[in-house]
Amino acid sequence: MVFLSLTRVLAALLFLLAVPAGLHAAPVANPNDVQTAWQLLDYVAVDYGGAVGGGRVKSASEYAEMTEFASSVSSRLATLPPRPERAALLSGAARLRTLIARKGTPQEVAKLAHGLAADLLQAYPVPLAPASPPNFERGAALFGSTCAACHGATGDGRGPDAAKLSTPPIAFTDAARARQRSVFALYQVITQGIDGTAMQSFADLPSGDRWALAFRAGSFALTDEQAREGERLWKADPSLRQRVPDLKTLVSLTPASLANGIGEKRALAVMAYLRRHPEAVIEQAPASLTLVRQKLAASLDAARKGNRRAAKELALSAYLDGFEPVEPTLGARDATLLARIEGAMGEYRAAVDHGAAPDDLANRTLVLDSLFDDAEAALAPGASSSASTFLGAFTILLREGLEALLIIVAMIAFLRKAERSEVLPYVHGGWAGALAAGLLTWAIATYAIGISGASRELTEGFGSLFAAVVLLSVGIWMHGKAQADQWQRYIREKMTHALSGRSAWFLFGLAFVVVYREVFETILFYAALWTQGNGGALLAGAGAAVAVLGVIAWAMLRYSRQLPIAKFFAYSSWLMAGLTVVLAGKGVAALQEAGIIDIAPIADAPRLSMLGVFPTWQSIVAQLLMAVAIVAGFSLNRRKGRRTKELAPAE
Repeated sequence: MVFLSLTRVLAALLFLLAVPAGLHAAPVANPNDVQTAWQLLDYVAVDYGGAVGGGRVKSASEYAEMTEFASSVSSRLATLPPRPERAALLSGAARLRTLIARKGTPQEVAKLAHGLAADLLQAYPVPLAPASPPNFERGAALFGSTCAACHGATGDGRGPDAAKLSTPPIAFTDAARARQRSVFALYQVITQGIDGTAMQSFADLPSGDRWALAFRAGSFALTDEQAREGERLWKADPSLRQRVPDLKTLVSLTPASLANGIGEKRALAVMAYLRRHPEAVIEQAPASLTLVRQKLAASLDAARKGNRRAAKELALSAYLDGFEPVEPTLGARDATLLARIEGAMGEYRAAVDHGAAPDDLANRTLVLDSLFDDAEAALAPGASSSASTFLGAFTILLREGLEALLIIVAMIAFLRKAERSEVLPYVHGGWAGALAAGLLTWAIATYAIGISGASRELTEGFGSLFAAVVLLSVGIWMHGKAQADQWQRYIREKMTHALSGRSAWFLFGLAFVVVYREVFETILFYAALWTQGNGGALLAGAGAAVAVLGVIAWAMLRYSRQLPIAKFFAYSSWLMAGLTVVLAGKGVAALQEAGIIDIAPIADAPRLSMLGVFPTWQSIVAQLLMAVAIVAGFSLNRRKGRRTKELAPAE
């Protein structure tokens, strides 16, 4: 036995000698001890004001509790494993006991206790945040079933069982307390309970449920009206995302500490919104594609389990909810990369829809992950410059505005040729109304409600298809009037009725639709560029694009006046025909991205978004159908023209 004992001792010594210096395992703190000490410090910081005021004891029982808690903090800190920071923590705890003993002010106690709590977590880290955003609705349901009996359905501490308790339950509606309390503090109380009170531990609940309860409890003192204002601020002010970049920051942040940086009113509004919508911290991260990666991973997992429907829905959500929000910014910085990602995500969805093998889908996600890495690099704050913002603003407005400009100028030139200037106000009213509606859309999206990815794609898709159908009929009509005798006959027989009130409003509607769809898209891009902080460069780029568009409009209108009527209508009809084909392709592509139309990719086909050419069978077929309709309409016009010429001598 002695030999065996000596052998074990020697083995242990050899092991210790064999381990390099610095690699011996450091003593690990018990998370419960750390969390309990943190909870006691938070409790003292928040509730000390109810025990002492003006240097006098307001409540003897609460003051005794504060004294006891401060002593418990010192005791628990003394049991933690030795670390360089422990001495400073013990010294701070001693100062806290002294401050409470001499009845210091609540502000002094709160500052010292909160500082000690922060230093404690830095020295002995413990998990501080949920793995994913908690479900606020789940928290509300749990609160109603487990907490409302004591704390009340509205969190006011007046539940039906409250009167039976010796220690009154906390009123979560108490604004002064809520101002000093973080969600993490509430989570700690829910997890561990409070000794000596009826507040039991709910450690048996899943961690996600406890976090959901904490977020719900932390929202009672903050109103829905404040939450609406907070949503507006969160979406309009990019600097707020820098203050609350992740869930860890959100759960450890108190309204009071946030108020020190942005002011009381704004802090309460932002906290009201984020505590109701913790997912906004992740969704609004401008340079992060975490959500799209998570959705794609979930889609791949569903495909492996044979649930193709769920895999397809998750893949669509990955695009609309994860990628679409950053699309305007990425398009302004790297349009080529944007096109590659859009194409790859569309091909992934098509592969899921066609029952591709999970290994094939996994390979596609690897390709997408690599593209997402490139996208995040392009979206990084340091990747933006005044030059890139200027160029992005210039090209976006020029690209989006040119299509609408061509149509509006053609309408104005037509009315001048027809000498119907009294209808021009309808056209001008249409495009001016579209600009106003675009600004209203921006205001609503920024200050009231967010515009989802699906809404963007549906607006662009249906708007493009509507405009394509209208332009198809207008183009065929103009082609039919391209011959001088046809135009003279039209003037003689139809003109007095063709531009009646109904036709004038039709031109108003056409002008509105073709301009609004472009304004809608441009505003989304500009809103994304504005958040990068280069406002002057953006305005300069927009001004330069407006100047170029103005020159193009002036040149087209001046040239159109010099054209013979037949040539004017011939050129205009071909312009309308070309725009019809372009808009048809764009409309179908947008509806594919919204999940309304399926995707059948064409391998190695080019992607020319300016011309509405996308590498899918559906968009190509739509353009071919429009081309066939144009050819048929133009052929019919020629046939009618020849017949008219043959009948002219007889007339």
